[in-house]
Amino acid sequence: MPAYWVGPRHLAGDDGCLYDVVADSLAGFGWTSLTTVRGRRELDEPLEDRQVLRSTVLHMSPDALRWAQWTLSDEPFHLGGLPIAWQISARSDASRSLADWSAYFTPGIPGEAIADFLLALEECGQPTNVAASPQAVLEAAAANGWLLDADHPHAAAMHPTFTSRLSFGEMPPLIQDADPRALIVEGDVPGVAGWQAWAELGMDAECLWAASFSASVPHSLVASFASSLSSTAPVLRRVLPENTLDLLLCAPAG
Repeated sequence: MPAYWVGPRHLAGDDGCLYDVVADSLAGFGWTSLTTVRGRRELDEPLEDRQVLRSTVLHMSPDALRWAQWTLSDEPFHLGGLPIAWQISARSDASRSLADWSAYFTPGIPGEAIADFLLALEECGQPTNVAASPQAVLEAAAANGWLLDADHPHAAAMHPTFTSRLSFGEMPPLIQDADPRALIVEGDVPGVAGWQAWAELGMDAECLWAASFSASVPHSLVASFASSLSSTAPVLRRVLPENTLDLLLCAPAG
């Protein structure tokens, strides 16, 4: 299968191998993996009696403070109309049963951006108290030519073609975070803000991909994702996304 160097990265798709790209990075960090399966299928069982087979692959860091779950074959909730493929979480203490924060990524996101987010997570030491301000995320995108939103210059940035966007604001439903204010969904008491990222080809068009970072995800980690996502360096692709093909610059690799 021919390979191409492709840009811009944020529209290059996941090459049909989002699991492999991220799992290979985790294996390189020394994370262990475990596959859990629910449901069963019997060869001679009537169709109406069959249980749906679901599986989740869990990757855990050696210090048990960070983990990543591939949930696409299970029952993921949807983000921007797309199912969650990877959920990445962290906690301050391995004795805690719940995560301090979680980040969610749908199919279609360039695997390189998730891998760079994980690299920053791996290298940060304590994954719940990395110091940085929201401005670090916007600066990371702006350094690669993204534009600050004229109406919200301290909370949003976008690609010059307006096809991809980063925004700091209200979180979607079901995003898990240890901050109790994240549970507030109505009333006059404000909740907490988190970073969202997505790509779409026009107003009210379907999302090409989406990502959500809960309120307690350190801004420095989101900045690593933003820097990789907005990078002008081409990425290697064998599977070109049909819906953005007209917007891509491609050159044969090798």
